[in-house]
Amino acid sequence: MSDELTLLAEAGAAAVVAAMATDLWQGTRNGVLGLFRRDAPGSAAPVGARLDEGAALVRTSAAPDDVRRALAGIWARELHELLRRDPACRVPLARLTAEVDGAFASGRGAVVLEQNNTARDSGTVFAVQHGDIHTTRGAGGATRQDPDDGPQ
Repeated sequence: MSDELTLLAEAGAAAVVAAMATDLWQGTRNGVLGLFRRDAPGSAAPVGARLDEGAALVRTSAAPDDVRRALAGIWARELHELLRRDPACRVPLARLTAEVDGAFASGRGAVVLEQNNTARDSGTVFAVQHGDIHTTRGAGGATRQDPDDGPQ
């Protein structure tokens, strides 16, 4: 593989892992899945699972930059293999990389979350960020979680 394609795979991997756990993630994830679908339509599910696992590691890690560095090597190899099998993915990968880099350069990729919740005088606080919370009041005013939301 030419040095140019190797550099593109590395730049693509850097963009992918940088987008993990940011507002850019879903669009970046979908773009990567589209590339792998072009190469092998059946590969989307396992690639999506690996992407989601990596994003979860970044999101839950106390040292997300360390996790991103480790994942960058893995995704550089994945993208390198993709480009080797299907060099036509070069242009869409370059476009995706440029979009992610441009979003970060303009400050759109930064995620700053702050939440302050206070309950006083027998009050109850229900809070969530980047998701939904479903609660209902049962008999006697007891609060219960929606069964569709998983274990309590």
